[in-house]
Amino acid sequence: MAKTPKAPPHLRSETQKWWRSVVTDFDLEGHHLRLLQLAAEAWDQAQGAREVLDREGQTFTDRFEQPKERPEVGIMQNARIAFARLLRELALDGVYAPETPRPPRSADYGNRR
Repeated sequence: MAKTPKAPPHLRSETQKWWRSVVTDFDLEGHHLRLLQLAAEAWDQAQGAREVLDREGQTFTDRFEQPKERPEVGIMQNARIAFARLLRELALDGVYAPETPRPPRSADYGNRR
């Protein structure tokens, strides 16, 4: 029986718990563990940005008194996209990516305004 890999110590405790549940429930190879680590780090990064946005708001006023979007907005968005893509790549839901076709586009795709 193979030894269960430990969650990276720099992850948040909730994310470490998720990591342990994934490695317990799935038979992952070395490259999967690397993808899992990247997904967990992306999740933590999104959560960290979310905490700053909850505390500071989505905008700040620059030296010219103009409202600007906080950098954490982009950090959170990029981390969420990375997390979703990494989960899709890991195919934890039983759908094998990226060969599995996506659902077809709706009839009005491209006509939306």
